[in-house]
Amino acid sequence: MSVTDQPEAEAPEGLEALEALEAQFEAVIARSDRVEPRDWMPDGYRRTLIRQVAQHAHSEIIGMQPEGGWITRAPSLRRKATLLAKVQDEAGHGLYLYSACETLGVSRGELTEMLIEGKQKYSSIFNYPTLSYADVGTIGWLVDGAAICNQVPLCRTSYGPYGRAMIRICKEESFHQRQGYELLMAMMRGTDEQRAMVQESVDRFWWPALMMFGPPDDDSPNTAQSMAWGIKRNTNDDLRQRFVDMSVPQAEALGVTFPDPELRWNAGRGHYDFGQPDWEEFAQVVKGDGPCNAQRIAHRRRAHEDGAWVREAASAFAAKQAAS
Repeated sequence: MSVTDQPEAEAPEGLEALEALEAQFEAVIARSDRVEPRDWMPDGYRRTLIRQVAQHAHSEIIGMQPEGGWITRAPSLRRKATLLAKVQDEAGHGLYLYSACETLGVSRGELTEMLIEGKQKYSSIFNYPTLSYADVGTIGWLVDGAAICNQVPLCRTSYGPYGRAMIRICKEESFHQRQGYELLMAMMRGTDEQRAMVQESVDRFWWPALMMFGPPDDDSPNTAQSMAWGIKRNTNDDLRQRFVDMSVPQAEALGVTFPDPELRWNAGRGHYDFGQPDWEEFAQVVKGDGPCNAQRIAHRRRAHEDGAWVREAASAFAAKQAAS
């Protein structure tokens, strides 16, 4: 049941009306029900959702770039087709999420402008370069694996359009992870040079993958409120632990190691202990000073400018149809 499903009552006025709306909203959140676009919601809830969903959408679109450059260089037709399909999936994910964000009263054009002007962020992981073909597999395994840990709980997020979009996205991301792992497994059965290429790729992406969950809980300014509103279901550190616990057995089966001397099983906790990423590096990347920040935004800006004629043609056609 959402806010709009509440039994109708005589509409109060002024402060009493606001308090009644807030009480209805809090009751929906307390029941773990869904808030829908036409429901009343606090301004802070709306702003938080726009920030999170837009960042997620931007990440899907920017995330096409690191792997997209390897489509023409993939070693076989099968690998090219697989990678092309994955990159196409990411574009679709971005469109689902932009559509969900538009239900909150912000246009896709506004979101794009905020991205290319540096007013909104995207996942820090996509500001690292893909230096070898093994990175295609490592991104599928580790980066999409981290995304799955982060996004599956979002299928139960309190905002309806976001949660429904995440159901399909998570199914496709799970397929991407399996594709990446299969690619790495094939390379690990190959030559010494291929095995070394995989290990080198894993060494580079392990720490940035851990950073994908955001800063430690003590330094995360938004986590507590997002969880109180049901937008998030788990803390950053909980999700990071889940990812490490999932990844270590997979690495052992693959035959690679992670570059963390503190990584070991803790029988008392029932979890793996692990070291901390370089949070100063994370802060620099988030602020726009990562290895590929400027390159990623310049490419996105250029694509947006090159597509202006398509948007203009679509608008002209819509206007003509409306007039007729």
